[in-house]
Amino acid sequence: MTKLPVTNELGFFEIRLESIGGLGANLAGKMLAEAGVVGSGYNGVSFSSYGSEKKGSPVKAHIRFCELDVNIRDTTPVERPHIVAVFHENLAKTVNVVSGAYPDSIVLVNSAQAAAQLKENLKLAAGRMAVVDATGIALEERNKVNMAMLGALFRLCSFLDADHMRGIIRKSLEKKYPQAVEAALRTFNRGYDEVTTTVFSLAAGEAMPEPVRWDIPVLGYNTLPLGGMITNPGNSLFKDLSISRQGMLPHFDASACIHCAACDTACPDLCFVWKEQPDKKGRPQMFLQGIDYQYCKGCLKCVTACPTDALSSRREVGDYALANRTLQRFRYA
Repeated sequence: MTKLPVTNELGFFEIRLESIGGLGANLAGKMLAEAGVVGSGYNGVSFSSYGSEKKGSPVKAHIRFCELDVNIRDTTPVERPHIVAVFHENLAKTVNVVSGAYPDSIVLVNSAQAAAQLKENLKLAAGRMAVVDATGIALEERNKVNMAMLGALFRLCSFLDADHMRGIIRKSLEKKYPQAVEAALRTFNRGYDEVTTTVFSLAAGEAMPEPVRWDIPVLGYNTLPLGGMITNPGNSLFKDLSISRQGMLPHFDASACIHCAACDTACPDLCFVWKEQPDKKGRPQMFLQGIDYQYCKGCLKCVTACPTDALSSRREVGDYALANRTLQRFRYA
């Protein structure tokens, strides 16, 4: 057993996984802790925190390791992580995923974007940015994102035994899902091999932001408006469903569209933007302008419904939805 590279004042090396329901962060946290305890001989604990158990909702998994002579009596959420693993890059739009990071913390992000762009998107002041395209690997290997993220985490946690983790993967799958063993191992190995890191130093005179408590309600008995006025009524105008997407998006080809509205009928989230225009005979008709990706969850029901292949499934790379901001402006004008 090697010594932990760094610990906090309580003697803990802490990891926080930022994810959404459906990507397997809860299971990844449990497997990571098991590998540290059984395979590498540390004391460890793993637990998760989440709201409603539904696909697409934010999930946090917390892991602590310490030497055998230290007891773990702390099961509070990890607020000052030495490693943060972000399973979906769009989480940064609604969640402060790098809250509490140290100047030398490792931030692992599932993304195909460059580290410098991710640093800006995540508003990270400094740290070691690690990037792996876990979604792309999972799609190619027909496996789960969490296996690729685990591979990258084991590459970054040099004190953990990756071979032991491979044994856990094989043991946990070979009885019930023997056909999935090799794909899971390939996904894990690719995550281990393909992760890249970039170090960003803290600028002179700057300091890392203080941790933000994510579980404190915004409104309470001391902060409610006078008269109980509802200042932010329930609506979908400001909601961003991009964290629900898992790698694929519908791509719109206007030249093949016959404006039949089959896609709009199939869409559960009213993502399609229409505009009334005169047809060839001068009669008013609704014409499809495109897709408002702010509301698109990537279910691809529209692709199945389209009779002319005007909609096709494509990989989401980077912030694909930015190209459709004009549709949002048109919709809310």
